[in-house]
Order: sequence, then C-alpha cells, then structure tokens
Amino acid sequence: MSTTRRHHPVTALAAMESSPTLARLAALTQDSSNRLKAVTPLIPPMLRASLQAGPIEGDCWCLLVKNNAAAAKVRQLLPAMAAHLRTKGWDVASIRLKVQG
Repeated sequence: MSTTRRHHPVTALAAMESSPTLARLAALTQDSSNRLKAVTPLIPPMLRASLQAGPIEGDCWCLLVKNNAAAAKVRQLLPAMAAHLRTKGWDVASIRLKVQG
C-alpha cells in the first residue's frame, strides 16, 4: 500500500505570509530598496548603475558596488547619504560598501 503525496503549488506571497522568517527577509529587502531610491538623487548619474541595495544589519546599511573605482567615489557621499536617510526617518548610523568581485 503506497501513499500518494500531492504537492500543491504555493505562491511566493503565500510562502512569505506563512513564514515569519521569509516575511522579515522580504520586509528588509523592500526597506533596503526604498533606501536606495531615497538616496539616488544624491548619487551622480554615472554611478547609479554601479550600486545595488544590500543587507540591513541593525543601524548599518550596506550598499553593493560593482568595482573599486565606483566605491572610492561613493565613499565620499556616504555621510550625506546617511544624513539624508535620517531626515527621512530611517535609523542609519552608518553605511558600508561591499565591492562585488
């Protein structure tokens, strides 16, 4: 006697709603994307394509940068970006950069 298991497809939204861990991850991802959108006007247009929203760890936000040259330029903007985010209500003490190889 064999038991047949039926697997029902689950949407990503349903999976997130049923898992607190996935829901938290989705919220952090959305928050990080919103932060990047908020600081985009402060970033020179030539550098915008070099940045991606990264993880949030407490009051530290990470930006992913495509190369060292872009990171060097963006590093100069970090104090203004953090101050701008604080004026918009985000708790950002620091922004770190991670260069993607």
